[in-house]
Amino acid sequence: MEVAEEIEIAIVGGGICGLATALALHRKGLRSVVLERSESLRATGAGITIRTNGWRALDELGVASKLRQTAMPLQGARDICLNSGKQREIPLGGGETRCLKRMDLITALAESLPRGTIRLGCQALSVRLDSSTSSPSLHLQNGSSIKAKVLIGCDGTNSVVADFLDLNPSKLFSLSEVRGFTMYPSGHNFGNHFVQVKGDKCTVGRIPIHNKLVYWFVTQKVMYGRGGLEVPKDPELIRQLTLEAIKDFPSEMIDMISKSDTESLSNTRLRYRSPWDILVGNFRKGSVTVAGDAMHTMGPFLGQGGSAGIEDSIVIARCLAQKLAENYDKKSRARHIMMMKVEEALDKYVKERRMRLVLLSTQTYLAGLLQQDSGLIVKFVCIILMTALFSDMTRHTRYDCGCL
Repeated sequence: MEVAEEIEIAIVGGGICGLATALALHRKGLRSVVLERSESLRATGAGITIRTNGWRALDELGVASKLRQTAMPLQGARDICLNSGKQREIPLGGGETRCLKRMDLITALAESLPRGTIRLGCQALSVRLDSSTSSPSLHLQNGSSIKAKVLIGCDGTNSVVADFLDLNPSKLFSLSEVRGFTMYPSGHNFGNHFVQVKGDKCTVGRIPIHNKLVYWFVTQKVMYGRGGLEVPKDPELIRQLTLEAIKDFPSEMIDMISKSDTESLSNTRLRYRSPWDILVGNFRKGSVTVAGDAMHTMGPFLGQGGSAGIEDSIVIARCLAQKLAENYDKKSRARHIMMMKVEEALDKYVKERRMRLVLLSTQTYLAGLLQQDSGLIVKFVCIILMTALFSDMTRHTRYDCGCL
């Protein structure tokens, strides 16, 4: 029978949150291994907006300066109604907002990690606690097993680690979103403003990354019946269906999507973990926890999903370092004392993150309900709650997750 490999800290998932968590731990002198199921690091979704709070966290990780060179700061944002032509300014909240290529962010995080930290082609199938040691054991698709003192699930919406914690599954908005890049070799004339045009059935958004590259998205209401729940994956079909959906939009929007980079196109149903599940969810079992989308998947309406995951990485590394650093390589202390320290650290992490995530998920949930076909009464209630709870619409950008 094959003996399980023993690892101090195992991170499931090599996306933004998983790599950020590994880097945060590395900065604190803690070794970890990232287990990524794919054979290469990849980024789904093309672009990612990073608000002021996210840049604070990236500064703590030591990668912000490099990333700032890849994307221009946004100076403003506006909403345009397709039918009436009316425009209104969207507050960005001051500070710093940029749109990055997801792959640039993943590459910057990965290149800052020690060699051997990332293991590709390692798909986790299940998690269980060892009955004798209470340590988590991870079973991989290749038949091998890994025992870890700490297991952190950063494995996204369909998380194996979240299943182990018995978290309720994420839910679907009746919305889908197509995302992509368009390159303008001679430069574009869009300036450095985020613009979104809202129609009856879909919204088109455009965010410049630099003076020759634009990230765009098309959010569409999902039509039930007649195959409406199916999300096409073929890039050319995605482009054709998207162009059909926005045929009444401004010509520059149509031209932008028709000339988009085919390889960058993706289409996904938007998901969320409900605010009440985050409020009462048990995010720690033994020395196992979750972070990023595995913990708090949310709609893209605030541009905070990625930044929230990076915040998670800072907080979890800080909490673990406080408990583990001085005895990290010492074997003189009893194992159960060490495990107790780990559990205390993870409880502190969950406590510190919970209300921040409840507020973020509530605001994004209400914003999602307002975009989809929720009915007049539901939308009226959402507007009342938004006004009462989030009168300062950009307060979430001023959050500071603290020093590493």
